[in-house]
Amino acid sequence: MPRPVTLFTGQWADLPLAALAPKAKSFGYDGLELACWGDHFDVKQGAASKAYCDGQKALLAKSGLKVWAISNHLAGQLVCDPNDKRAEGFAPPEARKSPEAMRAWAIETMKLTAKAAKNLGISIVNGFTGSSIWAAFYSFPPWTPSMVENGFKDFAAKWKPILDVFAENGIKFGLEVHPTEIAYDTYTAQMAIDAVGGHPAFGFNFDPSHLQWQGVDSADFIHTFGSRIWHVHMKDAIVKLDGKGSILGSHMSFGDHRRGWDFRSVGRGDVDFEAIIRALNDVGYQGPLSVEWEDSGMDREHGAKESCEFVKDVDFAPSKLAFDAAFEKK
Repeated sequence: MPRPVTLFTGQWADLPLAALAPKAKSFGYDGLELACWGDHFDVKQGAASKAYCDGQKALLAKSGLKVWAISNHLAGQLVCDPNDKRAEGFAPPEARKSPEAMRAWAIETMKLTAKAAKNLGISIVNGFTGSSIWAAFYSFPPWTPSMVENGFKDFAAKWKPILDVFAENGIKFGLEVHPTEIAYDTYTAQMAIDAVGGHPAFGFNFDPSHLQWQGVDSADFIHTFGSRIWHVHMKDAIVKLDGKGSILGSHMSFGDHRRGWDFRSVGRGDVDFEAIIRALNDVGYQGPLSVEWEDSGMDREHGAKESCEFVKDVDFAPSKLAFDAAFEKK
């Protein structure tokens, strides 16, 4: 049976869910990965009321859609980040009094997200963790090994209590491995697992786009962490270094043609999606393939529709027998 193909609603939060759902169905999607902002999924309401959750599912069902996962990237980011002025847009006005006030709100919100997911009848929450040591990706001024070690200890101290609530509610948290998070490549992903003592609720929302431009092998990542791949984003990126700009983006906004890399509509970048499907088959992943659509140079409705078609075309089941089994002696 093909994996369900869903659309992550984070880039569509300007639309009411009641308007987005029929659009997504017309594009060919099987369901939505609900973002916990806009009116798509309210964590506080979801944690307090199963009736609210049932109402959101009923709204999707009117369009023939289902939900397998929700995502709370914005609150998750504030758990470990320094929470400077840029973070204020992620928190409600009453939590913007100080960096620590935003952090306290974020920690409580992530715990509520686990409870809301349980009420929604799903088992996966995706998101970010933030990081107190992202600035250490380049070691100047010098960062000592103990500073980096302390960053992972900080992550563990803040996230273990959250993960415990996830486990108590039967929910798994999938970190989207991503620059600015505690884990951004294969090595740091393993360091994050080790930091939380291999917590059973901690795993990954695999997204190849963030690995691609860093030069990380996406299929190898899947093979390395197969038992902790809770969810999959289908998202593309392209590297187009021209000898002028760098892989760091040159302080240019996404969509600027001069950038050394950028996101692309699924199937129009450098990501080898066939290798990813084969790796997912190898590790037995049967969950959703969720399109996170980001392409500053393309109309999003056109992109969402063609991305859905691409994902359904590239997905295939593994073989149930060896191709040369017919030649075996009986």
